[in-house]
Amino acid sequence: MIKGIIFDYGGTLDSRGVHWSEVLWQGYQQAGVPIDKDTFRTAYVEGERALARERIILPQDNFHTLLRKKVALEISYLPQQPDETTCSRWVDAIASYCDNAARQCINEAMSLLEKLHDHYPMMLVSNFYGNIDEVLRDYGIRHLFRGIIESAVVGVRKPNPTLFKLGVDALELEPEEVLVVGDSLRKDIEPAEKLGCQVLWLKGKGWTEDEDKQTHPHTITSILQVSDWINQFT
Repeated sequence: MIKGIIFDYGGTLDSRGVHWSEVLWQGYQQAGVPIDKDTFRTAYVEGERALARERIILPQDNFHTLLRKKVALEISYLPQQPDETTCSRWVDAIASYCDNAARQCINEAMSLLEKLHDHYPMMLVSNFYGNIDEVLRDYGIRHLFRGIIESAVVGVRKPNPTLFKLGVDALELEPEEVLVVGDSLRKDIEPAEKLGCQVLWLKGKGWTEDEDKQTHPHTITSILQVSDWINQFT
């Protein structure tokens, strides 16, 4: 029987299971940035590596601020650099597009999260940049989670199952009593299963075609389907 729930954040609650590179790519296209997708993906990867090396994102940054820093960093890796005015315009447009997209997803999930909160203790476990507490407060959902286990804070990253073990321990439950909901088969579902948790994979557009071809018996395509699955488990 499920007695507690762990949610992933990025890609799960804020993008309908779609890898965030795809959301950003849509933002680049909306902003009219003249690059192809391969060039974008290279800049995206380099930006993520820089964010992992340096303390660029601060604990007080909300998601819009995070996006402005992230996009500006990615643009700095483009082979052809825009002038300052163009760069500023692109950063503003892409950050606003992605922030609005995330806010819409959070609003869609709000009623589900509130309903689950009434019946289960919930934790959030995420590979994030050290500011997820502020992101959740800005989006109005921090109060729905008993606590947060964030990779940048605890020094462990998925797919290490330790991150989920910390979440299970915080719920004061056994792994088999906890449902883990995430968008990544490799980083969320597989390590949670190794720990002994029940799992639910929110499957959207992934980073690679191979990921898109993968399957799992406990798969949903909308966060709103979590309630139906919980009813089956219990």
